[in-house]
Amino acid sequence: MKILITGGTGFIGKKLCHFLLGKDHQLTVLSRKPEKVSTLCGESVESIKNLDQLTASDTFDAIINLAGEGIADARWTDIRKQQLLDSRINITKQLISYIKKATNKPRVLISGSAIGYYGDKGSTILTEESLPHEEFSHHLCALWEATAFEAETLGVRTCVIRTALVIGDDGGFLKRMLLPFKLGLGGPMGDGKQWMSWIHRTDLIAIIDTLLESPTLEGIFNASSPGSVTNREFSKTLGEVLNRPAIIPVPAFVLKILLGEMSMLLLGGQRVIPDRLEKAGFEFKFKALSHALSNVT
Repeated sequence: MKILITGGTGFIGKKLCHFLLGKDHQLTVLSRKPEKVSTLCGESVESIKNLDQLTASDTFDAIINLAGEGIADARWTDIRKQQLLDSRINITKQLISYIKKATNKPRVLISGSAIGYYGDKGSTILTEESLPHEEFSHHLCALWEATAFEAETLGVRTCVIRTALVIGDDGGFLKRMLLPFKLGLGGPMGDGKQWMSWIHRTDLIAIIDTLLESPTLEGIFNASSPGSVTNREFSKTLGEVLNRPAIIPVPAFVLKILLGEMSMLLLGGQRVIPDRLEKAGFEFKFKALSHALSNVT
């Protein structure tokens, strides 16, 4: 299968590329630094710097769209919010433009989103049908998803993945948490009652592969382990895995002062279940948080 990937050099994309190469797929990766693609993604991976390089005669069986600035990489100023929107919406619009002109259209578009779509929903159990809470993260994801679903009108099977916090061994949110926890300075954030939905990167890659290979699957999918926990439980489990105490809380007001509106990523919560994936028969390798954390620490 010939596959075009955006975001292929990122935390998820690098591992995904190596996985897909192992299944003998042919990959083309969009990157602002195409000279680094072969090193990060694999020697046989082709690279392009701009989607405008694609012509109507360029043919791909599938497109995987993972591009986007890191949601928690900088404080949410008005300028930063626009950057977060532009980095997702503009590339997705460019992909739709390519699909429109392509003589042979891809069979499937798999496009990223996040469980931030739901906003802060407290302890409510969230399936793909659940209504969101209106806030910036919902607005961001809703626009991203709506743009991707334009591919449906062009006859392309479209899958959108609402991804939970991704656990991996060389990046992601866990990388930022490890040092204070290893020093015995970790603990719950705020009151610790907010729900944290997570997924091991291995399972996320397996989900993407399943959607690639399953022509009957389309629409929205929650990419989240069935083992959601509260922030207090997450902190306790991480401390146990590292054999360190995890009792020093970070007060909510401190996070609000330091992070502003972005503090809602840590103080708000989503209790997400992968309803549609489980009904489709998908089997998670990492269902227990302790198993996932032990695998990467």
